[in-house]
Formats: sequence, structure tokens, C-alpha cells
Amino acid sequence: MKPIPSHKLALRYLTLIGWLLTFVLVAAAQATSLPPSVKNELKKANIPQSGIAIVVQEIGRPKPLLRLNAAQAMNPASTMKLLTTFAALDLLGPAYTWKTEAYLDGTLENGVLDGDLILKGYGDPKFTIEQFWLWLTELRSRGLREIRGDLVLDRRHFDLPPFDSGAFDNDPVRAYNVGPDALLLNFNTLRLRYLPTGDALNVFAEPPLDGITLDNRLAPQPSGDCRNWDDGIDVQPHGDSVVLQGGYPGECGEREHNLNLMPHTRYVEAVFRALWKELGGTLQGRQHEGAAGDHALLFSTHRSEPLGLTIRDINKYSNNVMARQLFLTLGDTSPQHAENDDEANTPQVIAPQTLSIARSVQTVHDWLQQQNLDFPELVLENGAGLSRIERISADHMATLLQRAAIHPLSAELQASLPILGVDGTMRKRLKEHASSGHAHLKGGTLEGVKTLAGYVRSKSGKEWVVVCFINDPNARNGKAAQDALVEWVQGR
Repeated sequence: MKPIPSHKLALRYLTLIGWLLTFVLVAAAQATSLPPSVKNELKKANIPQSGIAIVVQEIGRPKPLLRLNAAQAMNPASTMKLLTTFAALDLLGPAYTWKTEAYLDGTLENGVLDGDLILKGYGDPKFTIEQFWLWLTELRSRGLREIRGDLVLDRRHFDLPPFDSGAFDNDPVRAYNVGPDALLLNFNTLRLRYLPTGDALNVFAEPPLDGITLDNRLAPQPSGDCRNWDDGIDVQPHGDSVVLQGGYPGECGEREHNLNLMPHTRYVEAVFRALWKELGGTLQGRQHEGAAGDHALLFSTHRSEPLGLTIRDINKYSNNVMARQLFLTLGDTSPQHAENDDEANTPQVIAPQTLSIARSVQTVHDWLQQQNLDFPELVLENGAGLSRIERISADHMATLLQRAAIHPLSAELQASLPILGVDGTMRKRLKEHASSGHAHLKGGTLEGVKTLAGYVRSKSGKEWVVVCFINDPNARNGKAAQDALVEWVQGR
């Protein structure tokens, strides 16, 4: 065989390099070229491609199928809850529970406590009115009837700065603006039910609040926009009253909403007094904040539902106050409390350990480092995504979802996400499309922000990570573009 001349050999090498460069450029173009349907919807919404970041990647594959602006730090809105809940599953475990303790600081004899009842909270995200009623019933069955001292609320487990519930959007009564609290009860909200009957408008409040009156000054309106039925209603706390003013469109029928109307301590006291009275108990003293002394006795412990169930409420219904509580709990490095640590009449030493936002932020960064994940652009404020400053890139959100997909607890996280077209915040989205029931997706919405992240199963049976962040003044119009992206992935 004759040797190939050097100039011809060089030409072949150059030709091969040219083919390789062409292949790389084509692959790169394919990785950044948007599907026509997505392009069209973005154009209709007047959203430039510079305002959107996308990653579509098959689970287990090293390279994405579609990638656009993915390294850019973006506001993720409520999809930040995916980071918080995944970190919680890995750090705390799905069986983790929160406790709330009742201490007796005094002598209990014949049902009469000559002293104080102390309630100590550890940040339970979902201590509902039903659970509180059952726990108070247990206190009665344990022999407590009359409290001659005070109701003392111990909230020291969280070390938090003063919270301004109106700071985010100047609407402090909205339920999503409730701040975190170590002794959070029933999300600190009052449910108002509006029942129009003829020319009258009845309003009922749940749960019952002792010492708080409902001042209904609402006037029935003959017509109105039932999509925004509460726009004309102004509800404000005023001393020991809740004042309702404005108008209610009677043709909208019965409606209800949940509002944040009073400080945590006042709310707990009002609910406690109402339920305790209903159960035949009495409280002679007042309510104040404090702590159990060295001689206080642990009387009863209430335990929450496990974390594996808690994250379903957080992700499926995008519950911001629960996400804040969970984010703070990430700083809990103590071992899970034993099941028998609530034995009555056992002297207890109250541990001074407290949890803070700074501690949780550091915990998340340490956890990422342990996972060999470097997210330099990550900015955390509350872990719920209800923030103007929280940031993460689409690349790193996709990396997080890839890591979660192969985690031993992957089923717990995926089960917590809304099912497209079926439940949670996604129950009405793409309901009649083939994608319905084939995706677990978390959405997020703020002014100028529209986000989507999660998992999509395509018709070929492949599992895909999908992340789509829109940060643009017209983001509110980006839902159709996100839906087109999900449809495109599902059709593969």
C-alpha cells in the first residue's frame, strides 16, 4: 500500500475537523432552538427570548435536549419550594415530625392548676384548628380544668426579626403574607364565609375567637365580577373587632376566603379561650410570652403529621407559610425526639437551641456542598419563593431535579408535586390535553415572574426534567408558552 501524501493527509484531517465542528454547531443549535409552538406563544405574549430560561433533559442523560439562557440567575418564584422540600427530605427524612408541648408551672390538684399553663412551639407548619381542639380535649382528659394562672406562650425556638406582613405587596391581610412562628396555629388565619340571603348578607368567622367581634358593615351589591368577588371588600382589624366594609355581589352566592388579621399571640389566645371554654375549662389569668421554669412539668406533647405528608401541602397547594416554617426547620440538627419523651410529670430542662433564617441558609449551602453541587448564583430569603430577591438558574434547578430523580426518596418528592390537569395548583391546566395526568409540575407566579419546573412523561415512555423560567414584565402572559413546551415534551 502506498503511503498517503502528507498534504492529502492534512486535507483529510481538516475535512474531518470540519465535519466535527459542523456536528457540534448543529448540536448546539438544536440545544438552544425553541420549538415553533413555543416561539409563536412567546411572540403573542410579547416576551423576548432573553426573558426566558429553559432546560429540557431526559432523566439520567448527561446533556439536555433543549437549553436556553440556562446559566442566567432568575427569580424562580414558588418553584424554589422544590429546593426546600428536597433538602428537607434528605436532611430530616420523611418521618420527621414537629412537636408542641404543654407544661404546668404550678400545682395541679382536683382539676385546678394553681399556676400557669405554658405552650411551647417548635415550628409545626400545619397545627390546624382540628388538631388543636383534639389536643385541648386531651388536656382535659388528663385532669386539667381550671387554670388560675396565665396562658404563657413560648415561641423562642425561632429567632426571628420583626416581621412586616405588608412588606411584600402592601397587602398584609392576605393569608400568604403570614409570617413564620414557632407557635403557628391554624396558619394564623381567619376564614370568613359570606352567605347572601335576599337583601341580607351574613358573614361567619371560623375558628371561634374569644373576645373578638365581627363588625359587618358590608352592603349587598346587585351585580359584580364573580372572578374577583372580593375586590370590593375591605377587611381590617380594629382593636378587638374585625371590621368589614365595602360591597358584596350577592349574585356570586356563597364564598369564603382566609385572612391574616392579628398577631400570632393574640390569635392563639383568642382560639384557646374559645375552645377551652367550649370544653368546660376556665382561664383566670392573661396571656403573655415567656418560658417554662426549671420546675415546670411536661404535661402533654402534640405531634404533627410526618414531613412526607407535609411537603404535599407545600408543593401541591403552594403553601407559603408552611414552606417558611419548613425552611427554618432545616436548621434543626438535633436528633429526632423519641416517641416517649412526652411522659407527664417528668422534669424538663428547656434547651436553648433556636432556629434562624441565617442558620437555614447556611444549612442549605452546606448540604449542596456535601452533594458536590455548586450553585454560586443561589440567593435564599425564605425558601418559599415569595421573594423579590431569591435566585437560581434553570441549569441548577434542572440539576436539582435530576439529582432528586435518582434519590432513594424520589417517589416522595414527585408525589408531592401537583399532577398536571388533575390536582393542586395544576388541576385546571391542560386538563383536556394528552399531557393531563402525565406530568408532575410546580408552578410559580409573581409580578413579572412566571415559572414551571418538574417532571414530564412523554408518550414514548421517557421521563424528562422540564424547567421554564420567565422573568419579564409580560411574564403573566407566558402560561401558553409554558403549556406549549410541556405539550412538545410530552409528544416526544
